[in-house]
Amino acid sequence: MKTALWFLGLAALTLIGPSPTPAQSNPPSPPLAFRVGTNGAFTFDTGELRGVLRAEGKSVGLQSVTHIPSGKRVDASMGLLSHYRVFTTGQRYGAGAWDWPSTARLTERGGLEVLWPATELRPFEMRAIYRWATPTALDLETIVTAKQDLPKFESFLACYFTGGFTNALAWVPGEPTSSESPSFLPARREFGEWQMFPRDAAAVSVIQDGRWKLEPHPVDWTMRPRFAQPVAIRCDAASQLAAVLMARREECFALAMPYETEGHYSLYLAQFGRDLKAGETARAQARLAIIDGTDLRRIGRAWLDFAGHQSLTE
Repeated sequence: MKTALWFLGLAALTLIGPSPTPAQSNPPSPPLAFRVGTNGAFTFDTGELRGVLRAEGKSVGLQSVTHIPSGKRVDASMGLLSHYRVFTTGQRYGAGAWDWPSTARLTERGGLEVLWPATELRPFEMRAIYRWATPTALDLETIVTAKQDLPKFESFLACYFTGGFTNALAWVPGEPTSSESPSFLPARREFGEWQMFPRDAAAVSVIQDGRWKLEPHPVDWTMRPRFAQPVAIRCDAASQLAAVLMARREECFALAMPYETEGHYSLYLAQFGRDLKAGETARAQARLAIIDGTDLRRIGRAWLDFAGHQSLTE
């Protein structure tokens, strides 16, 4: 196994730690559901993760996220699974979707649906459905309905982690090729401040069509090797936690991240990346899993579990 790319000298990350010893009398498992909180927020407590979605009713992702067994704070800045930049060719729709007015409602199966209606400046409706797959894995489906033709539409999904999550890696081709033993490549500083792992040559052409030169905060991306599967990881050596961000290959055209210790400590998915015709509806799915004491094979199994998952709207 090529562990050097994944390992980077952190031996703790190649071990599967023992599961916490259960109490002799276990309390009932918390329901995997969001609940109405205060000031427009929604709360969650899965028994493994606790936090808030849409703090103060704003269009941001999960915040104040704590891994309960370790007591480790996971998120930072604008949170986890937060919709950030939205583009079409030559057009950026505001600074980020987290600035757009939106509404939210609980769904019948314990999920949360967020709605950004179309406006004159945004000729599309966007919805996001969050739902827990397991106590440590959250699924997100982003649904876009075009009101006019949208050339090379993109939703750039962001996750920001606390400073301990210093190792950033992307799943790339290499030995071994088995999906149960993936090969990961680190985002080392020597390769640039901001790094993209594209799906293919068509993805590179979208990334480099000028959208990332648009203000505010333009970014100059370094192109890294193409990803094998759309799976990116940030891991924390002290707590032995790994945050695994996954998407479907046909719905994600790039993985993105700064170099490992750059101050954003972030991961991103570039989703959609294709033309949408007026009246067309498109969907893109993602999953964020927080795994305790992982190894490469366990990451591979997490991906296989997600890859077989169906649409949240089905």
